[in-house]
Amino acid sequence: MNIYKVKINFEEKGHETIELPVAEGESVLDVCLDNGIELQHNCGGVCGCSTCHVYVNKGEEHIQEISDKEEDFIDRAINPHITSRLGCQCVFIDGDLEITIPDQSQFLGH
Repeated sequence: MNIYKVKINFEEKGHETIELPVAEGESVLDVCLDNGIELQHNCGGVCGCSTCHVYVNKGEEHIQEISDKEEDFIDRAINPHITSRLGCQCVFIDGDLEITIPDQSQFLGH
């Protein structure tokens, strides 16, 4: 199994950019949760909401292609961009990735 890396930037103040190892088949959401990074996931990571929304800065070709279902949920995300993806659906295939996690403070219960 190959190990890649994900560089995570944060919009929220007070968070430093971090680089973490990831294995093929892991999702961005998995990596965040395994490393104590708060990424909302109200549906439990099954592509049933838009709370794990992230921006892919580099390496989109190294994650699974976007599905119609994921596109529908991204349309409901807060401040979606053309590079928006859901962290639960960003599953690593074969390379490094750089993402930005939007400010998570707008979620209730944060």
